Amino acid sequence: MGEGRKAPFILVGAGQAAARAADALRRQGYEGRIVMFGEEPHQPYQRPPLSKKFLTGDVLAPQLWLQGDGYFEQNGIELFTDARVTAVDPRHSTVMLADGSNHVYDRLLLATGSIARPLPVPGASCSGVYYLRTMADTLRLRGVCEAGHNVVIIGGGYIGLEVAASVRSIGKSVTVVEGQERLLKRVVSPVVSAFFLDLHRRNGVDVRLGATVARIVGDTAVTGVELTGGEVIAADLVLVAIGGAANDELAREARLACDDGVLVDETCHAGYGIYAAGDCARFPSRRYGRLVRLESVQNANDQGRAAAQAMLGKPTS
Repeated sequence: MGEGRKAPFILVGAGQAAARAADALRRQGYEGRIVMFGEEPHQPYQRPPLSKKFLTGDVLAPQLWLQGDGYFEQNGIELFTDARVTAVDPRHSTVMLADGSNHVYDRLLLATGSIARPLPVPGASCSGVYYLRTMADTLRLRGVCEAGHNVVIIGGGYIGLEVAASVRSIGKSVTVVEGQERLLKRVVSPVVSAFFLDLHRRNGVDVRLGATVARIVGDTAVTGVELTGGEVIAADLVLVAIGGAANDELAREARLACDDGVLVDETCHAGYGIYAAGDCARFPSRRYGRLVRLESVQNANDQGRAAAQAMLGKPTS
Protein backbone atom coordinates (compact mmCIF):
# COMPACT_ATOMS: atom_id res chain seq x y z
CA MET A 1 0.00 0.00 0.00
CA GLY A 2 2.86 2.38 0.76
CA GLU A 3 5.29 1.70 -2.08
CA GLY A 4 4.13 4.55 -4.31
CA ARG A 5 3.94 7.12 -1.57
CA LYS A 6 6.83 9.52 -1.10
CA ALA A 7 5.64 11.72 1.76
CA PRO A 8 5.17 9.95 5.10
CA PHE A 9 2.16 9.48 7.28
CA ILE A 10 2.75 11.92 10.14
CA LEU A 11 1.30 11.39 13.60
CA VAL A 12 1.23 14.46 15.85
CA GLY A 13 1.28 13.28 19.45
CA ALA A 14 2.98 10.30 21.04
CA GLY A 15 0.31 8.95 23.34
CA GLN A 16 -2.10 6.04 23.36
CA ALA A 17 -3.99 6.89 20.16
CA ALA A 18 -0.86 7.63 18.12
CA ALA A 19 0.89 4.49 19.33
CA ARG A 20 -2.09 2.32 18.41
CA ALA A 21 -2.41 4.01 15.02
CA ALA A 22 1.26 3.44 14.20
CA ASP A 23 1.03 -0.20 15.22
CA ALA A 24 -2.18 -0.68 13.22
CA LEU A 25 -0.63 0.85 10.09
CA ARG A 26 2.17 -1.70 10.16
CA ARG A 27 -0.18 -4.58 10.97
CA GLN A 28 -2.38 -3.55 8.02
CA GLY A 29 0.63 -3.86 5.72
CA TYR A 30 1.57 -0.22 5.24
CA GLU A 31 5.23 -0.13 4.20
CA GLY A 32 5.74 3.62 3.80
CA ARG A 33 7.32 5.99 6.27
CA ILE A 34 5.60 6.65 9.58
CA VAL A 35 6.79 9.72 11.49
CA MET A 36 5.62 10.42 15.04
CA PHE A 37 6.24 13.75 16.79
CA GLY A 38 5.85 13.88 20.58
CA GLU A 39 6.39 16.88 22.85
CA GLU A 40 7.57 14.84 25.82
CA PRO A 41 11.08 13.34 26.14
CA HIS A 42 9.68 9.80 26.39
CA GLN A 43 8.32 7.13 24.11
CA PRO A 44 4.54 6.55 24.33
CA TYR A 45 3.49 5.44 27.81
CA GLN A 46 0.45 4.50 29.88
CA ARG A 47 -1.12 7.47 31.63
CA PRO A 48 -3.57 5.84 34.10
CA PRO A 49 -0.78 4.77 36.54
CA LEU A 50 0.47 8.37 36.80
CA SER A 51 -2.01 9.15 39.59
CA LYS A 52 -1.54 5.79 41.29
CA LYS A 53 1.50 3.50 41.45
CA PHE A 54 3.84 5.79 39.53
CA LEU A 55 3.02 8.61 41.94
CA THR A 56 3.85 6.45 44.95
CA GLY A 57 7.02 5.13 43.30
CA ASP A 58 5.79 1.53 43.16
CA VAL A 59 6.37 1.35 39.41
CA LEU A 60 9.17 2.89 37.35
CA ALA A 61 8.99 4.72 34.03
CA PRO A 62 10.08 1.76 31.82
CA GLN A 63 7.16 -0.25 33.21
CA LEU A 64 4.78 2.28 31.67
CA TRP A 65 6.06 2.06 28.09
CA LEU A 66 3.33 1.02 25.65
CA GLN A 67 5.86 -0.84 23.51
CA GLY A 68 8.95 -2.83 24.37
CA ASP A 69 12.53 -1.72 23.86
CA GLY A 70 13.47 -1.43 20.21
CA TYR A 71 9.88 -1.64 18.96
CA PHE A 72 9.90 1.62 17.03
CA GLU A 73 13.25 0.96 15.35
CA GLN A 74 12.32 -2.64 14.50
CA ASN A 75 9.06 -1.53 12.91
CA GLY A 76 10.48 1.43 11.02
CA ILE A 77 8.51 4.01 12.99
CA GLU A 78 10.43 7.28 13.21
CA LEU A 79 9.75 8.58 16.71
CA PHE A 80 10.89 12.12 17.49
CA THR A 81 10.68 13.13 21.16
CA ASP A 82 10.95 16.69 22.51
CA ALA A 83 9.44 17.67 19.14
CA ARG A 84 6.66 20.23 19.37
CA VAL A 85 4.51 20.82 16.29
CA THR A 86 3.57 24.50 16.17
CA ALA A 87 1.43 24.69 13.03
CA VAL A 88 -0.36 22.64 10.39
CA ASP A 89 -0.79 23.88 6.83
CA PRO A 90 -3.55 21.77 5.19
CA ARG A 91 -3.18 23.59 1.89
CA HIS A 92 0.43 22.47 1.46
CA SER A 93 0.17 19.27 3.55
CA THR A 94 2.90 20.48 5.87
CA VAL A 95 3.56 20.60 9.60
CA MET A 96 5.95 23.08 11.20
CA LEU A 97 7.99 22.34 14.31
CA ALA A 98 9.29 24.61 17.07
CA ASP A 99 12.83 24.11 15.77
CA GLY A 100 11.81 25.79 12.50
CA SER A 101 11.74 22.65 10.37
CA ASN A 102 8.90 21.87 7.93
CA HIS A 103 7.68 18.37 7.14
CA VAL A 104 5.40 17.38 4.25
CA TYR A 105 2.89 14.61 4.86
CA ASP A 106 0.70 12.35 2.78
CA ARG A 107 -1.82 11.76 5.56
CA LEU A 108 -1.83 13.45 8.97
CA LEU A 109 -3.17 12.17 12.29
CA LEU A 110 -3.77 14.60 15.14
CA ALA A 111 -3.53 12.68 18.40
CA THR A 112 -2.75 15.60 20.68
CA GLY A 113 -4.82 14.46 23.65
CA SER A 114 -6.28 16.78 26.24
CA ILE A 115 -5.06 19.51 28.56
CA ALA A 116 -5.93 20.16 32.19
CA ARG A 117 -8.62 22.76 32.79
CA PRO A 118 -7.08 25.68 34.71
CA LEU A 119 -8.50 26.78 38.03
CA PRO A 120 -10.24 30.16 37.43
CA VAL A 121 -9.72 31.78 40.84
CA PRO A 122 -7.30 34.37 42.26
CA GLY A 123 -3.97 32.94 43.37
CA ALA A 124 -4.10 29.94 41.06
CA SER A 125 -0.68 30.84 39.65
CA CYS A 126 1.00 30.57 43.08
CA SER A 127 3.93 28.24 43.48
CA GLY A 128 2.66 24.98 44.91
CA VAL A 129 -0.41 24.66 42.67
CA TYR A 130 -0.10 21.61 40.43
CA TYR A 131 -1.87 19.78 37.62
CA LEU A 132 -1.39 16.17 36.57
CA ARG A 133 -1.34 15.19 32.91
CA THR A 134 2.20 13.99 32.17
CA MET A 135 4.98 11.89 33.64
CA ALA A 136 6.89 15.08 34.43
CA ASP A 137 3.86 16.42 36.34
CA THR A 138 3.80 13.27 38.47
CA LEU A 139 7.51 13.43 39.23
CA ARG A 140 7.15 17.05 40.36
CA LEU A 141 4.14 16.17 42.49
CA ARG A 142 5.95 13.21 44.03
CA GLY A 143 8.87 15.42 44.99
CA VAL A 144 6.79 18.08 46.72
CA CYS A 145 4.63 15.46 48.44
CA GLU A 146 7.73 14.14 50.16
CA ALA A 147 8.45 17.59 51.61
CA GLY A 148 4.91 18.79 52.38
CA HIS A 149 2.25 17.38 54.68
CA ASN A 150 -1.06 19.13 53.98
CA VAL A 151 -2.41 18.31 50.52
CA VAL A 152 -5.60 19.84 49.13
CA ILE A 153 -7.09 18.32 45.99
CA ILE A 154 -9.62 20.41 44.08
CA GLY A 155 -11.94 18.07 42.19
CA GLY A 156 -13.61 14.81 43.17
CA GLY A 157 -13.29 12.98 39.85
CA TYR A 158 -11.17 9.95 39.04
CA ILE A 159 -7.79 11.69 39.03
CA GLY A 160 -8.51 13.66 42.19
CA LEU A 161 -9.65 10.58 44.09
CA GLU A 162 -6.80 8.42 42.82
CA VAL A 163 -4.24 11.00 43.90
CA ALA A 164 -6.01 11.35 47.25
CA ALA A 165 -5.70 7.61 47.86
CA SER A 166 -2.07 7.53 46.73
CA VAL A 167 -1.00 10.50 48.83
CA ARG A 168 -2.93 9.32 51.87
CA SER A 169 -1.19 5.93 51.60
CA ILE A 170 2.15 7.64 52.28
CA GLY A 171 0.83 9.35 55.39
CA LYS A 172 -0.10 12.82 54.19
CA SER A 173 -3.07 14.87 55.38
CA VAL A 174 -5.49 15.04 52.44
CA THR A 175 -8.56 17.18 51.81
CA VAL A 176 -10.70 16.79 48.68
CA VAL A 177 -12.85 19.79 47.71
CA GLU A 178 -15.70 18.92 45.34
CA GLY A 179 -18.24 21.44 44.08
CA GLN A 180 -20.99 18.89 43.40
CA GLU A 181 -23.12 17.27 46.08
CA ARG A 182 -21.52 13.87 45.43
CA LEU A 183 -18.29 12.42 44.06
CA LEU A 184 -17.97 11.37 40.42
CA LYS A 185 -21.45 12.74 39.74
CA ARG A 186 -21.08 12.84 35.94
CA VAL A 187 -19.98 9.23 35.56
CA VAL A 188 -21.42 7.01 38.31
CA SER A 189 -24.68 6.38 40.15
CA PRO A 190 -25.46 7.82 43.60
CA VAL A 191 -24.83 4.38 45.13
CA VAL A 192 -21.32 4.22 43.67
CA SER A 193 -20.66 7.83 44.70
CA ALA A 194 -21.62 6.96 48.27
CA PHE A 195 -19.33 3.93 48.22
CA PHE A 196 -16.30 6.00 47.23
CA LEU A 197 -17.16 8.73 49.72
CA ASP A 198 -17.29 6.19 52.54
CA LEU A 199 -14.10 4.48 51.33
CA HIS A 200 -12.08 7.69 51.30
CA ARG A 201 -13.43 8.97 54.60
CA ARG A 202 -12.72 5.64 56.31
CA ASN A 203 -9.13 5.96 55.10
CA GLY A 204 -8.72 9.41 56.60
CA VAL A 205 -9.44 11.70 53.65
CA ASP A 206 -11.38 14.86 54.53
CA VAL A 207 -13.96 15.14 51.72
CA ARG A 208 -15.86 18.44 51.36
CA LEU A 209 -18.91 18.15 49.10
CA GLY A 210 -20.79 21.13 47.67
CA ALA A 211 -17.75 23.28 48.45
CA THR A 212 -16.50 26.00 46.12
CA VAL A 213 -13.00 27.47 46.05
CA ALA A 214 -12.86 31.27 46.30
CA ARG A 215 -9.10 31.71 46.04
CA ILE A 216 -5.71 30.19 46.64
CA VAL A 217 -4.05 31.76 49.69
CA GLY A 218 -0.38 32.74 49.57
CA ASP A 219 1.81 35.62 48.46
CA THR A 220 4.17 33.64 46.23
CA ALA A 221 3.79 30.09 47.55
CA VAL A 222 0.51 28.46 48.50
CA THR A 223 -0.38 28.31 52.20
CA GLY A 224 -4.06 27.47 51.97
CA VAL A 225 -7.29 27.21 50.02
CA GLU A 226 -10.12 29.59 50.90
CA LEU A 227 -13.67 28.37 50.33
CA THR A 228 -16.54 30.69 49.42
CA GLY A 229 -17.84 30.51 52.98
CA GLY A 230 -14.59 31.99 54.25
CA GLU A 231 -12.98 28.87 55.70
CA VAL A 232 -9.29 28.47 54.88
CA ILE A 233 -7.91 24.93 54.58
CA ALA A 234 -4.17 24.77 55.26
CA ALA A 235 -2.18 23.53 52.28
CA ASP A 236 1.48 22.92 51.50
CA LEU A 237 0.47 21.96 47.98
CA VAL A 238 -2.68 22.00 45.88
CA LEU A 239 -3.59 19.65 43.06
CA VAL A 240 -6.18 20.94 40.59
CA ALA A 241 -8.15 18.07 39.05
CA ILE A 242 -11.27 19.67 37.59
CA GLY A 243 -11.30 17.89 34.25
CA GLY A 244 -9.72 18.24 30.85
CA ALA A 245 -10.31 20.10 27.61
CA ALA A 246 -9.43 18.96 24.12
CA ASN A 247 -5.97 19.97 22.95
CA ASP A 248 -7.29 21.18 19.59
CA GLU A 249 -5.28 24.39 19.19
CA LEU A 250 -3.36 23.15 16.14
CA ALA A 251 -6.60 22.18 14.43
CA ARG A 252 -8.24 25.52 15.24
CA GLU A 253 -5.30 27.47 13.87
CA ALA A 254 -5.43 25.31 10.73
CA ARG A 255 -9.12 26.32 10.40
CA LEU A 256 -10.45 22.81 10.89
CA ALA A 257 -13.89 22.57 12.47
CA CYS A 258 -13.61 22.31 16.26
CA ASP A 259 -15.95 22.36 19.24
CA ASP A 260 -14.06 21.25 22.37
CA GLY A 261 -12.35 18.78 20.08
CA VAL A 262 -11.57 18.29 16.41
CA LEU A 263 -14.82 17.45 14.62
CA VAL A 264 -14.44 14.21 12.68
CA ASP A 265 -16.72 11.84 10.81
CA GLU A 266 -17.21 8.14 11.57
CA THR A 267 -13.83 7.38 9.95
CA CYS A 268 -11.98 9.91 12.16
CA HIS A 269 -11.52 12.19 9.12
CA ALA A 270 -11.51 15.93 9.81
CA GLY A 271 -10.97 16.96 6.19
CA TYR A 272 -8.08 17.65 3.80
CA GLY A 273 -6.42 14.30 4.50
CA ILE A 274 -6.24 15.10 8.22
CA TYR A 275 -7.54 12.68 10.84
CA ALA A 276 -7.96 12.98 14.61
CA ALA A 277 -8.21 10.32 17.30
CA GLY A 278 -8.32 9.98 21.06
CA ASP A 279 -9.01 12.68 23.63
CA CYS A 280 -8.74 15.51 21.07
CA ALA A 281 -11.47 14.19 18.73
CA ARG A 282 -15.23 14.79 18.83
CA PHE A 283 -17.03 12.15 16.80
CA PRO A 284 -20.59 11.04 15.93
CA SER A 285 -21.71 8.39 18.41
CA ARG A 286 -24.24 5.83 17.23
CA ARG A 287 -25.01 4.97 20.84
CA TYR A 288 -25.83 8.51 21.96
CA GLY A 289 -27.00 9.92 18.63
CA ARG A 290 -24.81 13.01 18.93
CA LEU A 291 -21.23 14.22 18.79
CA VAL A 292 -19.17 13.13 21.79
CA ARG A 293 -15.60 13.41 23.01
CA LEU A 294 -14.29 10.63 25.23
CA GLU A 295 -11.23 10.60 27.44
CA SER A 296 -10.46 6.92 27.90
CA VAL A 297 -7.77 4.41 27.04
CA GLN A 298 -10.27 2.19 25.22
CA ASN A 299 -11.50 5.03 23.03
CA ALA A 300 -7.93 6.09 22.21
CA ASN A 301 -7.08 2.52 21.21
CA ASP A 302 -10.23 2.08 19.13
CA GLN A 303 -9.94 5.41 17.34
CA GLY A 304 -6.22 5.01 16.75
CA ARG A 305 -6.86 1.74 14.94
CA ALA A 306 -9.89 3.12 13.07
CA ALA A 307 -7.96 6.18 11.93
CA ALA A 308 -5.14 3.97 10.65
CA GLN A 309 -7.57 1.94 8.54
CA ALA A 310 -9.16 5.10 7.15
CA MET A 311 -5.76 6.61 6.34
CA LEU A 312 -5.09 3.51 4.26
CA GLY A 313 -8.42 3.84 2.47
CA LYS A 314 -9.84 0.76 4.16
CA PRO A 315 -13.32 0.56 5.70
CA THR A 316 -13.53 1.09 9.45
CA SER A 317 -15.55 -1.28 11.60
